[in-house]
Amino acid sequence: MPDERLSLVVPAYNEERTISDLLDRIFEFVPEVHEVLIVDDASIDNTASICETYSLKDHRVKILRHKRNQGKTAGLRTGFQACTGSIVVVQDADLEYDPREIPDLIAPIRENAADVCLGSRFLVRRAGRVLYFRHFLANKLLTFLNNVLTDLNLTDVETGYKAVRAEIAKNMVIESTGFGFEIEFVAKCKKIGARIFEVPISYYGRTYEEGKKVGFKDGLYALWYILKFNLLTGARASFKAQYLRCGLAKTGIAADARSAKR
Repeated sequence: MPDERLSLVVPAYNEERTISDLLDRIFEFVPEVHEVLIVDDASIDNTASICETYSLKDHRVKILRHKRNQGKTAGLRTGFQACTGSIVVVQDADLEYDPREIPDLIAPIRENAADVCLGSRFLVRRAGRVLYFRHFLANKLLTFLNNVLTDLNLTDVETGYKAVRAEIAKNMVIESTGFGFEIEFVAKCKKIGARIFEVPISYYGRTYEEGKKVGFKDGLYALWYILKFNLLTGARASFKAQYLRCGLAKTGIAADARSAKR
């Protein structure tokens, strides 16, 4: 790729315990990063002030702030529209995903083999904290149902670690809320024929006592989103019209013209 500027979008809500350490790790293991966009979702702790202080010593750190709490997906929507790189990585602020694995995550895109890369916690599993069995079962169920409707063979549809060509992220019409983006993202990328890869990653999960935010209701919403974005939403409603007309050729996506017209 002639332009490989890397943008990291980091949604953050009350992450004062980890945000500084995260930034340190990003610049240690991904020194070529073009920008790190912290989207503070109306935190009530010191998350925003820590990021502002950090930005004074490294101007690649940029802070975008929501006036009211809107959830992770809203943070991603804000970050995608503001990014100026050609590759975008979604990086959680809580260090459940390790920035040292970003070079491996984006490698298929840089090699022009992929348009989207998903970090899988179950594909040739690396290090992974042993936590909730119910979460494991829920993820397997959601992944199975998603695969049935998309005809993909994903191993981890609910992964939070993903990389994507910026043109796709910026032109996607994002409708979900909360933690619904994972399902919506895969469904809509499939509709335009994006080349999707999975890359094995480590997972350093948190307990609820340590600040984990996803809950039972998020699982129920995910079931609805699987139906909504795979069966009830077409390509025309999934991406901006101009992108469907002329943007696909620029990204190298071999899109099915008939499906793009649905």
